[in-house]
Amino acid sequence: MTSDAASFSRAGDYQELVDEISELLGVPATLENRDFELIAFGVYDSEGELDPSALDPVRTRSILTRRSTAAVRTWFEGFGITRASGPVRIPPTPEAGVYRGRICLPVRHRGVVLGYVWLLDSDPGPTDPQLDAAMRVTARIGALLADEAQHGADLSRELRAVLTAERGWQGDMAVAALRTALGPRADGPYTVVCVAPWPSADPDDAPSARTVPHATALCTVPWGVTGQALAVLVRLRATDTLTPASSAAGRLLERAAPGAVGDTAASGASRDTAAPGTTGGTASQGAARGTEAAGVTQGTAPPGAARDTPALGAGVAGVAEARVGLAELAPAWQEASAAARAALAEPRFGPVAEWSRIGPYRLLTALPPETAHDPVVRPLLSPAHRELARTAEVYLDCAGQAGRTAAELGIHRQTLYYRLSRVEQLTGLDLDDGEDRLLLHMALKGARL
Repeated sequence: MTSDAASFSRAGDYQELVDEISELLGVPATLENRDFELIAFGVYDSEGELDPSALDPVRTRSILTRRSTAAVRTWFEGFGITRASGPVRIPPTPEAGVYRGRICLPVRHRGVVLGYVWLLDSDPGPTDPQLDAAMRVTARIGALLADEAQHGADLSRELRAVLTAERGWQGDMAVAALRTALGPRADGPYTVVCVAPWPSADPDDAPSARTVPHATALCTVPWGVTGQALAVLVRLRATDTLTPASSAAGRLLERAAPGAVGDTAASGASRDTAAPGTTGGTASQGAARGTEAAGVTQGTAPPGAARDTPALGAGVAGVAEARVGLAELAPAWQEASAAARAALAEPRFGPVAEWSRIGPYRLLTALPPETAHDPVVRPLLSPAHRELARTAEVYLDCAGQAGRTAAELGIHRQTLYYRLSRVEQLTGLDLDDGEDRLLLHMALKGARL
């Protein structure tokens, strides 16, 4: 059977299963994949006439355009559907275009959510035994989706070849092979995500691109001296920002280390996905969750906090700038990897760091590792002088303003002046000299990497 014929056959299978759920529950059902792209839909009407209220703006758009908007995805995910293992009820919210309440049945396979079956809620709604029967059908849908992913194009080898190939003809050939495998998708906008350190080098332990939102391909690659990183090629639409990449990174961090990532959004932060929960909530709660990331925060270390503590013991993620076409895939990977290194060095960047927002670390991460260990600064970096090094870094971060520095460190100004004089004695640097300050600042930041 050709791939086109196989896809057509699966489409028929999905339609039959969606119709089966509609018949079981007596309500319309819609099947979407993890990216909220429509797979199949059915309309159930016991009296043979379509109920106009079943076609609210959200459902109409999903059926006509075969996808939901990012705002709709964010709103629905705010009710915890990404983590739920059973039905989730979502109340009607006319101001969001949701005129009818929904019941979401997560479609899972081996614990991984691959899609969602959506039902229009009613009063009285489906009984618990009916919903249990419907969930058994979603398990069959999950097996089909997993089988489709397994037998689809596996691009891990092609992506890994691009990221590890030497420059020149080898790199060109690797890019050409990936471009051929991707087909028309190769010309669209994309970005690259680096999740590091990834807990395993075993490809079987890496998720499938099908199970990661917006991912086109992913693979594990060597990272650092002994570690591994997960590289993800994330597809974007022409109007997308990098929020889909942040969404994918947040999901992967949760998978790499469940519970290791916080679930509160920092002030002013905005992400593409909501903080997953396990139960539904009110409409206002869902809207509030829609501004939170899936376990992703982007805050700043509190004043006086130790600045040399990694953002996450288990891992962080870096996101490259958006690109069009695959010619700059290798530089994009360097950006993503650099952003991940910066997030490990500076908690305020992570756990998901965009390359464009890591400031001086864009330059520092491009330097050879040995350049961070300048011999003049080496005495200051010894464990015995840890507090002096921290004092010097905070002082330089505060642009040499003694009042700000003392307040952030929680010490008296005279104590600050004493410590700074000790820094000058140890290093031989003059903190009133701009170039000496620059050298010390770069060396202290570089030592984090």
